[in-house]
Amino acid sequence: MTSHDEEPKEGQNEKRKLERKIIMKTKLLKRITGCFLFVCALASLIATMTLGTSSTARAAADARVCSVGMLRGSYIWTFEAYSNFGGTLVPTTVMQGLRFNGDGTTLNTFGTVNIGGTIIVDVTGAVGTYTVAADCTGTLSITGGPNFNIYVGPGAQKVWTTQIAGGDVTGGLSVGTATRLPGR
Repeated sequence: MTSHDEEPKEGQNEKRKLERKIIMKTKLLKRITGCFLFVCALASLIATMTLGTSSTARAAADARVCSVGMLRGSYIWTFEAYSNFGGTLVPTTVMQGLRFNGDGTTLNTFGTVNIGGTIIVDVTGAVGTYTVAADCTGTLSITGGPNFNIYVGPGAQKVWTTQIAGGDVTGGLSVGTATRLPGR
């Protein structure tokens, strides 16, 4: 028998097994630690972005300044009202296309009005004027029609209205919302 044919001693086998076990455990521990650190870093980044974005967005909303020029484009304007006819308040609903021209003028591009069950389908062509103050409040006046106080929402995506005087519906009241149409 040669020295190559000899089996390693029992103690050496156990020693090699123990070394392999230690090396494998060390590698596993390094992998787990690396993954844990990556997850912690990712969680910290997400938390920072979420908190940072909210405060930044809040600051931007608080600092916004509105103007007549921010209202530009077509909106769907719907509102519910009560119109005063001979001392009787009659339910009224309106859905119309309202184009803000960005210069303080408006145009009704289409519309349907329902006054006490009587439907007036075409109110197209009516014109009006509007104002917008730096605090995003303003007025909207339809020529020969009602007048409204307005509030312009963020990005001019919505405009809230409440009737303050009446044109043909003197003594009436209404509340409504105009929502910007995409791409118009």
